[in-house]
Amino acid sequence: MSVTPFLLHGTLQTGTDATDIRSPYSGALVGRASMATPADVEAAIAAAVAAAPDAATLPSHARASALTRIVDGLTARQEEFATLLAAEAGKPLGLARAEVSRARFVFQQGAEEATRMGGEVIPMDLQPHGEGRWGITRRFPLSPISAITPFNFPVLLAAHKLAPAIACGATMVLKPPPQDPLSTLLLGELLAECGYPVGALSILPCTNDVAAPLIDDPRIRMVTFTGSARVGWAIRQRASTKRVALELGGNAAVIIEPDADLDHAVRRCVSGGYLYAGQSCISTQRILVHESLYADFTKRLVPAVGALRTGDPLAETTDVGPMIDAANAERAVQWIAEAAAAGAQVAVGGHRDGAMLEPTVLLETTGAMRVNCEEVFAPVTTVRPYTDFDAAIAEVNASPYGIQTGVFTHDMRRILRAFERLDVGGVVVNDVPGFRVDHAPYGGVKASGLGREGVRYAMDEMTELKLLVLGDR
Repeated sequence: MSVTPFLLHGTLQTGTDATDIRSPYSGALVGRASMATPADVEAAIAAAVAAAPDAATLPSHARASALTRIVDGLTARQEEFATLLAAEAGKPLGLARAEVSRARFVFQQGAEEATRMGGEVIPMDLQPHGEGRWGITRRFPLSPISAITPFNFPVLLAAHKLAPAIACGATMVLKPPPQDPLSTLLLGELLAECGYPVGALSILPCTNDVAAPLIDDPRIRMVTFTGSARVGWAIRQRASTKRVALELGGNAAVIIEPDADLDHAVRRCVSGGYLYAGQSCISTQRILVHESLYADFTKRLVPAVGALRTGDPLAETTDVGPMIDAANAERAVQWIAEAAAAGAQVAVGGHRDGAMLEPTVLLETTGAMRVNCEEVFAPVTTVRPYTDFDAAIAEVNASPYGIQTGVFTHDMRRILRAFERLDVGGVVVNDVPGFRVDHAPYGGVKASGLGREGVRYAMDEMTELKLLVLGDR
C-alpha cells in the first residue's frame, strides 16, 4: 500500500518513516501516513515565517479564490473523503458525508469573509487633544500560527483552523490527529493546488515530541488547539506570550421542562448522545428531566437507544459505529461499572466488543460519579430528575466545563433566565447542546477553553487590531 504524503511548505512530500492507520472497527489496514521529522517541522516553521509577508499582502480576492478552489476540490471528491473518513475514524458513512459537507461550507464561508475583513473610522475629537485627528483600525494576521486537531472531526476541525487563517492572510503549520490523519492529509492535496503563497501552509503528522516546536518556538505567534482539557491547558502554560485559542472538553447537559415536546426531546437526545459514538465535546451526556416527566421520558428514551443499529461504519444502515479504539471503549466500560457499583442502574447497553461499545443509558446516578462530573466521550448518557428549574441550572453550572447546554421549554421567562445564568458558551433552546452551525461563534468557558471559532470569530482570534492616527498637520 502506498504511503500518503504530507504537505510541507506548500508541496506534497513523503518522509523517511510511515505509520499504519487501521480501522477501529475491523482492524484492517486503511493506509499508511508519512511521518514528519524534527527537520521537517523546522523547515515548515521557517517557510511559514518567510511566506508571512506574501500571505499578509495577498489581495482579498486572491485569498477568496484560493478558498473557493478548496471548496471545488471538496465538492468533486466528497465521496472519496467520506469513505476514507468512515474507514479510518469509524464514523458512520452518513455522518462522514455530513462532516465533509460542513467542511466545504466552512471553506466557502472563509472565501466570503476574506472579502469582508475591514476596519472602522474612529473620531478622535471626543477629547480636546484629539481635535483635527481621525483614527483608522485594521486587522493584521498573526503569523505563523500552529494548529493541532483531534481525531473526532479530522476534516471539519482542520477546516475550522485553515479557512480563517487563509481568509485573514495568516500562515499555518497544522498537526493532524495520529489516530486518523489520512483524510486531513488528503485535504493537503487541495491546499497544495489552491494558489495560496508557497510555504504558507503545512500539514505534518508527527509525534508529540517532534511537534514540540509548534508550541515552544518563539517564532510561532499563536497556537490554536482542539482536544482534551488536560492537554489544552498544559499547552497554554507552555505557550508563554503567544496567543492561544483552546476548544476543549465538556460534559454537556440538557434540561427538559414540563412544557417540553416530549417526543421531540427524546428524538433529539438519542441523536445528540449517540452520534459518532458520543465522541464529541458537545455530545449530550447529562439529561436533567423535570420530575413530572421523568418516568415518561425514560420509558421512551431507553427503548429508542436500544433500537440504535451498531456495526460497520461503511454500512449505510449503521447508526453507531465503534469508538476510536478499544482502550477508550474499555475506559468507558470501567466508568459505567464504577457507577453501577455505586448504585446506578444500567437501563440499556453497557457492554463492549473491542472498540464497539453498546449505546448506554444510566439511571439513578449522582453528580459525583465520573459519568456525570467528567467527560465520558462515549455513547453514554445519564438521566436524572429535578424539581426546580433554578436547581437544574445550578446542577449544570456545577461542572468545571461549559460549552453548550440544551433547554427544552417554550417559556420565554425561563429561556431568558437560562441564557443569563447558565455558565456556558451557548444555550440551545428546544434542541441538544450538540447543535452547531459552523458560521456562528462557538467555544466554551471555564475548563472548556478560550476564544471562539466560526470563521469570522476565528479570524478575530488570528489577527491583531492596529490603529492608525491621522492628523491634519
